[in-house]
Amino acid sequence: MGVFSYEHEHTSTLPPAKLFKAFTKDSDELIPKAVEAIQSIQNVEGTGGPGTVKKLTILEGGKTHHVLHKVEAVDEASHVYNYSIVEASDLPETVEKISVDTKLVEGPNGGAVAKISVKYFTKGDAQPTEEELKTGKSKGDSLFKAIEAYLLAHPEYN
Repeated sequence: MGVFSYEHEHTSTLPPAKLFKAFTKDSDELIPKAVEAIQSIQNVEGTGGPGTVKKLTILEGGKTHHVLHKVEAVDEASHVYNYSIVEASDLPETVEKISVDTKLVEGPNGGAVAKISVKYFTKGDAQPTEEELKTGKSKGDSLFKAIEAYLLAHPEYN
């Protein structure tokens, strides 16, 4: 098995606690409101903490896709949320799983910086293509921006 990783950051004007709550505690309800393609998020196993498996149902290009996302760690005090994509209808055949480790830290002017580490675990000696990495990063960036935009458009959200 190969492991291929990259790191990146997002800066937001929103505070870490607000973003963390949106991406963790309220994600099942909030993300489908913020991202049109995501139709629903439901717990298949567990109650939201480590070990929980969530199923995301996504409608793109007239086709329904799914993603199974396993919660690996949740630390509200440190604003850490780690999960793995363990199954997806569009996961490349060569990929066993994709792990995403996220930590939100204080940013400038009361905002936040999301520090994200992504690891692709591949089958055998396979390597993810540049296009697969680019697509994965783009989807993650889009999700972050959509949640941030939703929260900015709904200042009543706490």
